[in-house]
Amino acid sequence: MTGKVFVDTSLLVYARDLDSHSKQTIAADWLAMLWRDQNGRTSIQVLNEYYVTVTRKRKPGLPADEAWADVQSYLAWQPQVIDAELLRLGRELERRYLLSWWDSLIVGAAQVQQCTLLLTEDLQDGMSFGTVTVRDPFRLKMSEPIPTYHVSPAPYRGRGRPARSIRT
Repeated sequence: MTGKVFVDTSLLVYARDLDSHSKQTIAADWLAMLWRDQNGRTSIQVLNEYYVTVTRKRKPGLPADEAWADVQSYLAWQPQVIDAELLRLGRELERRYLLSWWDSLIVGAAQVQQCTLLLTEDLQDGMSFGTVTVRDPFRLKMSEPIPTYHVSPAPYRGRGRPARSIRT
């Protein structure tokens, strides 16, 4: 697979989830390939969510030192920070595509890092946001080509009443 691939929180969490063997295996395979090809990307937001999920939300959770070691390893992927540029882009994506705030920051982080693929279960499989295509990592086979599917934003009409037609 060519191009940069943005990894959302669920893939990182499932790679550590021994209760869901089939998803754990698929997640581990994806991550191994991304490490091997050196095209994995993520964000500081994702790493924060990962740490909290595996240490506090999962029962039993990972020991904090083990979760922190994972986070430190993913720093090699140069995670996108939440800065003013990403906030502005996130707001634009939120308004244009009616995404949740957190999802808009994920899509924006993938765009800023010039990723062609966003692996997540949280958005519609196959949807595109510009050059970033969303795929569910548990439905997409690693050898499958990335389909192109582009969403055209609805034209913005502004607020208020529509203009009246003038007849002559």
